[in-house]
Amino acid sequence: MKYLFISVMLCAGAILCCSWGFYAHKRINYLAVFTLHKGLNTFYKSNIRYLSDHAVDADKRRYADSAEAARHYLDVEVYETHIDSIPRTYKDALKKYGAARLNTHGSLPWQIQKSYHQLVNAFKNRDSLKILVYSAYLGHYIADAHVPLHTTENHNGQLSNQHGIHAFWESRLPELFAEKYNYRVGKATYIENPLREAWKIISHSHGLLDSVLMLEARLSSRLPAHRKYSFSKRNQQVIKQYSLGYSSAYHEEMNHMVERQMRASILATGSYWFSAWIDAGQPELRNLVQKNGLLQTGKGLKKTKEVMIKDN
Repeated sequence: MKYLFISVMLCAGAILCCSWGFYAHKRINYLAVFTLHKGLNTFYKSNIRYLSDHAVDADKRRYADSAEAARHYLDVEVYETHIDSIPRTYKDALKKYGAARLNTHGSLPWQIQKSYHQLVNAFKNRDSLKILVYSAYLGHYIADAHVPLHTTENHNGQLSNQHGIHAFWESRLPELFAEKYNYRVGKATYIENPLREAWKIISHSHGLLDSVLMLEARLSSRLPAHRKYSFSKRNQQVIKQYSLGYSSAYHEEMNHMVERQMRASILATGSYWFSAWIDAGQPELRNLVQKNGLLQTGKGLKKTKEVMIKDN
């Protein structure tokens, strides 16, 4: 029984560290490629596997970079009672809150802006490796901005006796139901102001937070504990997870919220990629991979980590 408990806790911890879950992040980056227009889509489609496989690099980087975690969230209520009262620019936020507070309670909107400009510069330099690295990272941060639980200090329900709700919402539900979602989201559009758009996304996500917490709490109060959880074997370990019945009920209570947020993530990711290319002057990307000769070799993939360390 002791070993069973350890396995359960280890797997739960592994799931909690991954925003949106590996499955959802990879799917979002993959499908965002199909929102792109002519002139851009050929390059991205040629490298769609890289963009999907590396969609979770930003989460993995937390283990090597202690500053990485804060780039994935924004504890809105810690900064201000109302999200609109938080300074919009990083410079103003730094002046008001200080670096230590920003590094503790999150800097997601400003990280989206930073990654966006890194991608613009990569396009200007026609650097195929950096284009893909920053596209993958930017897609990850944009997807995180669409998760309501990334906008609160109560990110895992620890302040409302709902421990585990983070992985439940962004990992368990997509893994169970995402195959049935409608991913026809239309074509990418140009974003006039990337930082303002990031704030718009986060504000919308934060507005969903009360429903995320309230609906789960209400459902939990109606069902006995033995119907809430189940056990399954994954990677030679037995894990405790929310049952299929409970997951289905919560998914229905939220009226397709997870699907809507995934769809919005896909379109926003494609739109940010497209806008970065436009702002870079719409550089010609044909034969770019062949010219740089990096991405088809192990050498190019090994340099991904070097790129992020150098530029951050």
